[in-house]
Amino acid sequence: MIKTLGELAQWIGGRLEGDATLPITGAAILRDAQPGHITLAENSHFAPQLAKCRATAVLVPPDFQPSGIPWIAVDDVQAAFAKIVLHFRPRRTTTTVGVSPHAMIAPSAKLGPEVTIHPGTLIDEDVEIGARTVIHSGVRILAGSRVGEDVTIFPNAVLYEDTVVGSRCIIHAGVVLGAYGFGYKTVGGKHRLGAQLGNVVLEAEVEIGAATTIDRGSYGPTTIREGTKIDNHVMIGHNCRIGRHNLLCSQVGIAGSTTTGDYVVMAGQVGVRDHVHIGDRASLGAKAGIKDDVPDGAHYLGVPATPEREQFMLQAAFAKLPELRRQVKELQRQIEALKQERAVSENAA
Repeated sequence: MIKTLGELAQWIGGRLEGDATLPITGAAILRDAQPGHITLAENSHFAPQLAKCRATAVLVPPDFQPSGIPWIAVDDVQAAFAKIVLHFRPRRTTTTVGVSPHAMIAPSAKLGPEVTIHPGTLIDEDVEIGARTVIHSGVRILAGSRVGEDVTIFPNAVLYEDTVVGSRCIIHAGVVLGAYGFGYKTVGGKHRLGAQLGNVVLEAEVEIGAATTIDRGSYGPTTIREGTKIDNHVMIGHNCRIGRHNLLCSQVGIAGSTTTGDYVVMAGQVGVRDHVHIGDRASLGAKAGIKDDVPDGAHYLGVPATPEREQFMLQAAFAKLPELRRQVKELQRQIEALKQERAVSENAA
């Protein structure tokens, strides 16, 4: 597995500065790199960390030329480093099991060619599975669901009835698609569950992170459009329509009937109320609390969320409150002193 630094540079198409004969035995990030390793620094901001790093060499972009360590310059540092990591730590290959005899598959289910279904999978009536899709152990797919081609569903995911999954989607462990939406009407002092007659639809190339839940629509679909990537532990409520190529980070919560445009970014723990629209290419900072529509291209922060510039001004003013409080107390003290002096003067007169 050992390669010389020169061999690595030639292999990834990079420009080498340093001793080409140095042996490289592994690859690791700056924090973990040891002698013999090659690491990566995506820009000059990592120079202080690189100076403390024990790595033998480093991958850098063309505009960063570090001192004191051999380096290889490449246009795409991440892609080149990933290639090197895979050389030293190849992916584990999984055994192709085909359709396991220990899976429970309804007679009316339709399986495409080259499908892999691991032991312990349960597939109900009228389910359709596209070609080359891989379904891991413990997955439960309820009646009428359709899964496209080249999909991967990891262990213990659950697809409720009539769920639709587009081609080349990735569904991680513990995902639940199509659970009942949290919609109730209080009748006679009791909470009555609303209609749960819709489903969940994922378009092509959507990725759903572990333990994420997406509720079914009341009468129609809850939809995740093409190319959207959703992190772990995200909650999307009933009737939502999430646009194309959104990025939703961990612990985002979106209430029912909310819609988003394309290329929306929501950072960790963003909360969005029901029936609002987030415009195209809007970005919401971590823990933002969204109560109103967000315009196209806007950057919102805070609770309740406001445009980024306004939030910075609010935070700056908030930071001055302790000093303002001291000033007010001093002014109150001075006013009281003036009142006493005036009272003494009036009594003397």
